[in-house]
Amino acid sequence: MSVIKPRVRGKHLVDHRTRLDQENHETLYACAAFVDEEPDYIVNQLVETVLAKDKEFAAWRAAHPQSYAPRRLVKTQHLSGRVSARTRRQPSGSTPDRSTGTPADA
Repeated sequence: MSVIKPRVRGKHLVDHRTRLDQENHETLYACAAFVDEEPDYIVNQLVETVLAKDKEFAAWRAAHPQSYAPRRLVKTQHLSGRVSARTRRQPSGSTPDRSTGTPADA
């Protein structure tokens, strides 16, 4: 019986990027081919099965249930990106001197 269990639908997935040793990378993709699943599914199953067997970690985790995952940064598009650099440098209420590009009241 394979250690990797059948896929369960309905889980919330998040993107995670990591680096692997070359040998582990090869093994991961070989296992994915063996069970006819995607590599991300294999990684999820390994985390679930291996860490479930670690009684010391399970006890620690029960005592520390908060999230340790880093917060994800949400990229937003700012309207200021559409304004020219010259316009952004001007203090409000002043108009640029056309010959120098500096505020006329400076």
